[in-house]
Amino acid sequence: MNKKHDVQRVAFRDGEMVLTVDGATHRFELKTISQRLFQATQTERERYEISPSGYGIHWPLIDEDLSIDGLLGITHAPSFGLKRAA
Repeated sequence: MNKKHDVQRVAFRDGEMVLTVDGATHRFELKTISQRLFQATQTERERYEISPSGYGIHWPLIDEDLSIDGLLGITHAPSFGLKRAA
């Protein structure tokens, strides 16, 4: 399976999530990206799982999921011309 993104680090400090993905570091204010993360304890924030495909991050203790593309503002155009089964 090809990975969509390579997440190297997820850290939390001063009301921010610091995400290092694909070699670049990004900072996000928790209150703007997720009320669940914003209200979570440090222990709940630090218990996360990166999807094997690299598409997202899951926090099982607070049942929160964020997509990497969504965080980075990456949008995808719809796919047209899909082949139909004969």
